[in-house]
Amino acid sequence: MTDQPTPSGEAFPAATRDDWMRLVEGVLKGRDFEETLVSHTADGIRIDPLYAAALAQAQPVRAEHAPWRVAQRIDHPAPADAAAQALTDLEGGADALTLVFDGARAARGFGLRIDGLDDLDTALDGVLLDLVNIRLDAGRSGRHAAAALIALAGRRGLSLDALDADLGLDPIGAAACDGGFSAAWEMIAERCGETAGALSQKGFAGTVFLADGRPYHEAGGSEAQELGAVLATALAYWRAQEAAGIAPDQGRGNLAFLLAADADQFTTIAKFRALRRLWARIEAAAGLDPAPIRLHAETAWRMTTQRDPWVNMLRATIATFSAGIGGADCVAVTPFTAALGLPDAFARRVARNTQHILLQESNLWRVSDPAAGAGGFEAMTEALCETAWEVFQQIESEGGIVASLASSALQVRIGEVRAARATAIADRSAPITGVSAYPDLDEKPVDVALREPPPEAPEPEAAAMPAGFADLVAAIDAGGPAHAPANPPPGVEPTLLSALPHRREAEPYEHLRDRSDQHLADHGERPTLFLANLGKLAQFNTRAGFARNAFAAGGIAAIGEEGFTDAEALAKAFAESGASAACLCSSDALYAEHGVEAARALKEAGCAILFLAGHPDDLEAPMREAGVDAFLHQGCDLLSLLGEAWAVIAGERSEAF
Repeated sequence: MTDQPTPSGEAFPAATRDDWMRLVEGVLKGRDFEETLVSHTADGIRIDPLYAAALAQAQPVRAEHAPWRVAQRIDHPAPADAAAQALTDLEGGADALTLVFDGARAARGFGLRIDGLDDLDTALDGVLLDLVNIRLDAGRSGRHAAAALIALAGRRGLSLDALDADLGLDPIGAAACDGGFSAAWEMIAERCGETAGALSQKGFAGTVFLADGRPYHEAGGSEAQELGAVLATALAYWRAQEAAGIAPDQGRGNLAFLLAADADQFTTIAKFRALRRLWARIEAAAGLDPAPIRLHAETAWRMTTQRDPWVNMLRATIATFSAGIGGADCVAVTPFTAALGLPDAFARRVARNTQHILLQESNLWRVSDPAAGAGGFEAMTEALCETAWEVFQQIESEGGIVASLASSALQVRIGEVRAARATAIADRSAPITGVSAYPDLDEKPVDVALREPPPEAPEPEAAAMPAGFADLVAAIDAGGPAHAPANPPPGVEPTLLSALPHRREAEPYEHLRDRSDQHLADHGERPTLFLANLGKLAQFNTRAGFARNAFAAGGIAAIGEEGFTDAEALAKAFAESGASAACLCSSDALYAEHGVEAARALKEAGCAILFLAGHPDDLEAPMREAGVDAFLHQGCDLLSLLGEAWAVIAGERSEAF
C-alpha cells in the first residue's frame, strides 16, 4: 500500500478574511476592533492590521538599477580635519560626500568653515571631484558655496560636465529655517534663474536646486505635509527657471529632492515611493513624459536622542532600510552620537557600515521596487499620494510655497501636527526607547570628537552682490569670501517669515535628565522618590516596576524594594528614606483595602507629593481625599506629572498640583 499525495489546496484550504476575523474576535474578547487594532498616521491615514495582496502599480524608480549611493556628512569646522574625514570615508566605502557648511541648520552648530576658495581646496584635498558625488548643504550661503565649488573645479582643470554634483541651492528652505529671505522673493527667484542659466552655459551637468523636506519634518510636520512642501518648493524653482527662459525639460533636470527618513518603516517606504509618483504627475500635467528624479535621503534628526544614543543605531538602520526600499538614490546616515556633539571616527564608521551591510550583505538594491504588490505598502503609498496632493494643492491655492510661508499658513498647520505629536510623546502613546521607555539612569557617557561647537566666526560684512553667478565665481576665484554676508547690501530689504522650529522629539525628557545630572553633581545623589509598596512582591511588583521606569524617564531615582501591610511601618520607612515624594504601588484589591490608610500615613509622615500607580477608577475621590496628588498610569501625561514631581522635589514649590 502506498500513500497518495494530497493536493495542497485540499490539505490546506485557503484562508479567508472572515476566517481571520473569527479568530481575532476570540482574542479581542469583546474589545472594539477599530480601537484595538486600527491605527492612523499623523495625516489621519488609516492603518489596518491586515491587507490583501495588491496589484503592483507602475512605480517610477531610480534612473539606473544599481545600489544607492552611500553618502557621508563632512562637517568638521577645520578644513584640514574635514579633508581627513572625507578621505577616511571614501576609503571606507562611501561614494558620495555631503559638505555641510557652518550656518546651515543641518550643521547643528558645527559645519565646514569656508572663508575662501583655499579653505574649500584644503577641505577637499585628495578628493577626486570627477569621481565622487558631492552634495552641498550650505543654507543661506548656498549660492556662494556653489560658486566656490565651481571655482575649485576650474582651479583643478576639471570640465563641469564631468562633475556629478548636487549644488543644493534651496533659498526657500533656508528662509523657512532662518526666518526670512535676504531680499524680496521676486529678486531671489530672478537670481535662481540666472544662476541656472549661467551653469548651463558652462556645461554643468549636475543638479542646481534642492527641494528639501527636512525643514518641515524637523518642525514636526506629517508625511503628507513634508511631501506637499517639497513638491511646491520644486515647482517654485521650476517656475523661476522658466521665467528666465530655461526650457521646462532642462529646468526639471536641474532639480533634486531630499526627504527625511525616520524609524517608522511603513510610512517612510510609502513616502519615498509617493514622491516619485507625485512628481511624475506634475511632469505629466506640464506636458512632459516623466523622467527619473534625483532623490536624496537623510536619516531624521528629530528621532535622534542624547540619552541611550546606542538606540540611534537601530533607528538609523530602520530609516536607511526604508529609504533604500522606497527608492532613494543616495542615503546619508546621521551618526548615532550627532545629538551629543560632532561625531568621532567610530560613529562615522558605524554610519557607513549600516549602509554597506544593507547593500552588500542584505542585497536590498537588487530588486527595483520590493514593496510592489504588497497590500499594505500599496495602500499606504496611494493614500499618502492623495493626502499629499491635497496639501500641495492647498499650498498652491495660497499662492505657492513662498506665499504660504509668508502668511504663516503652512507653519500653523504644521504646528497643529507638532502639538498632537507632543501630546503622544508626553503620554507615551509614542514611546521613545531609552528615553521615555526603558531609561537607564546609570548609562555611561559616549565619546564624540567635539562636545561643543567652536566660537562662531565673525559674520562677513554686507557687500554688494556680484551681478551674476559667473561674476560671483570669478570673485571667489580671485580671493573673495565664500560665505554670504549676514545682512543684505544697502538698498535691499529682507523679507521676514515666521521661522519653522526644529527640535528632537526626546528633548522634553532630556531636559529633565539634564536637571537630574546637575542635581547629582551638586548633591552627590539624584533626586529620589520612595516606592510605597503594599503587600507581597507578586502584588506590587508589576506596578512598582512601571513606576520605577516612569520616574527614571524624568531623572528621578525610585528607591524602596520592601512591601508593607502596616501603614505605620510604611510611613516610618518613608521618613527614614530621606525622600520627599512617594508612589503607592500595589494591586487594585489592596488599594481598596489599605490604600486610604496608607496615603494618610504617608502624608502625615511629611510626604510632599504622593502618587498612586494605576488607574483610580472608583477610588479616585477617596484617594484624593486621603492625600494622593496624582495617578500614574498608562496614557497619563507623564511629562506634566514629572514636572510637578520635580517642582516639589527640587524645592520650587512646597505643595503639588
